[in-house]
Order: sequence, then structure tokens, then C-alpha cells
Amino acid sequence: MSYLAETINKRRADWDRLEQLLGEVAGMGVSKRTGAVVVELSELYRRACADLAMAEQYQLSPSMIDYLHALVGRAHNTLYGSRRFQYRRWMELAFHYAPREIYRDSCIQIVGLLFFGLFSLSAFLGYNEDRFPMYAEKVLGADQIQDLEQWHERDFGRDVGQDMAMAAFYIQHNTGIGFQCFAWGPLILPGLFVTVFNAVSLGACFGYMARGGVDGGDNFLEFVTAHGAFELTAIALSAGVGLRIGIRGWLFTGGLTRTASLQLEGRRSIPIISVAAVLFFLAALTEGFISPSTLPYGFKALWLILSSSLLMFYFVVLGYPEPNVATGQD
Repeated sequence: MSYLAETINKRRADWDRLEQLLGEVAGMGVSKRTGAVVVELSELYRRACADLAMAEQYQLSPSMIDYLHALVGRAHNTLYGSRRFQYRRWMELAFHYAPREIYRDSCIQIVGLLFFGLFSLSAFLGYNEDRFPMYAEKVLGADQIQDLEQWHERDFGRDVGQDMAMAAFYIQHNTGIGFQCFAWGPLILPGLFVTVFNAVSLGACFGYMARGGVDGGDNFLEFVTAHGAFELTAIALSAGVGLRIGIRGWLFTGGLTRTASLQLEGRRSIPIISVAAVLFFLAALTEGFISPSTLPYGFKALWLILSSSLLMFYFVVLGYPEPNVATGQD
């Protein structure tokens, strides 16, 4: 019991910081604070909830339990007292917190390298039929290859109603792939397997259809040009966030219970998975309205350049950490 009391006492630094933040936002309101402050306040609130649950479970001193009850109540009222949509907070989360978390997160970096590395390797193997015969056929199967060829033999151009229906289908289909990568991620090994499977399969599709003389090959390359950057990035990002929850929620809990740690990492990952959802939406709109259109290929290539540049700006420029003014370090 003394060990538990000592563990709880080590949390006092977090409690003091939470009280300090509550005092700072008391006058201005949480909606007027930066996204980083709100995120920190939310994390400290969830940790205090976990500490309160532990104190009650092991019947620690009544004074400590009363103190934590009051602290948790103040934090809850501060965070959830107002239900108005907080534009400034969401802008901070979307354009400050999320890109920096993505930039510095090792789980997302590892999954990104794994996904795009295997995708490129599989596309290379699928394309080089002479050196690696039947690779794409073994990965994809005869039925999927036949469907690929027949689907992309069609001429470009559809009416608006068809474009809208296909955009809705792509939203459902693409987000389904991303959700699988994200949902299996917390289990770590199954998440990595699903990520590898999608990378290899998609790469084999690209490699096979890029071969000369394949039915519908030229149409396929023109079709995927415009939306490929958004879609592939969203899949990799979804898988990376899932793995992040698994690694930090299950394995490295920072002293929290696994349930509390999973809840904490799940909430911290919401802004990042929201970025992936936006990318899936943009990919579906592009795939529904621009990719199958009769617009010149130069326009679709320009759209690819613009979308890739936008992604680089978001993940690298906005994500790059600001230097520490006091120390001159990052």
C-alpha cells in the first residue's frame, strides 16, 4: 500500500501543473487558449481521472481523494462547460498540433517508410515481368487482374450523377481500407500485416498496369495520377496512427493502467486520424470527378503536383518544430 501511495504522490507535479493551467484559463476561458494548451489540459485532466480511480480503488487517504475529486471536477467544468464550436481551437489542432505530432512521431515515420517502400518494391517487381515472371499474377490473382483490365478499358467521361455516385463509393471504399489499417494497428502485428498486404497489393496493381501492352494500362495510369497522392498518404497515415496507439497504449504506458493509457492515446490521436479522414475525402472527390473526366492529362498531372506540394507543406513546413528561443535549439 505504501508503494501505491508513493506512486500517487509522484503525480503531484501533474496536479500542480493542472491547477496552474486551470488558473490561467479561468479568466479567459478555454476557447481562447491555444491548441497546445488545450491538449495539455486535456491530457492532465485524463491523468488526474486515472489517479482518482486508483486512489479510490486502493482506499488511500480521504484528504487525497477529496482533493482529486475537486481537481477533476474543476477540470471537467473548464473543458466541457461550453458547447460552442471553438474555431480557434480547431484551427490550432489542425494546423499546429496535428502536423507537428505527425512530423515527430516515430511510429508514423516507420509505417510510412514501410508502406511506401513495399509499395515501390512491389510495383517494381510487378512491372519487370521478364526478371520476375508471374509476380503480379500470383499476388493479385487472375480474377482481380481481369477486373482491373476491364474496368480501365472504358473511355473517360461520365455524367454528373455517375460522378457523384462513384465519389460516394470511393469515400466508403477508401476509408474502409484506412479503417482496417487503423483498427488493426493497436494489435501491432495484425496492423503491420494489413499495412504490408495493402502496400504489396496496390504496388502490384500499379506495376502490372504499367506494363506495355496491358489492356487499359494507359487509362489506368491517367486515372490514378490525380488522386494517388491523397489516397496513398491517407492509408499510410491511418496505419501509423493505429500502430502509435498500440505501442504507446499497450507497451509503454508511462505508469498509467493500460486502459487509461489506451484512452489517452486514442484521444491524442483524434486530430491525426482526422487529417487522414480529410485526405480520404479529398482523394474520393478527385477520384470521382477529376480522375475519370475528359480533362487533359496535363491538368491531372498538375493536380498531382499541387496535391503533393500541399502535403509536403503540411507535413514538413507546418510540422517542423519551432526553435526554442531560450536555448536556440529545436
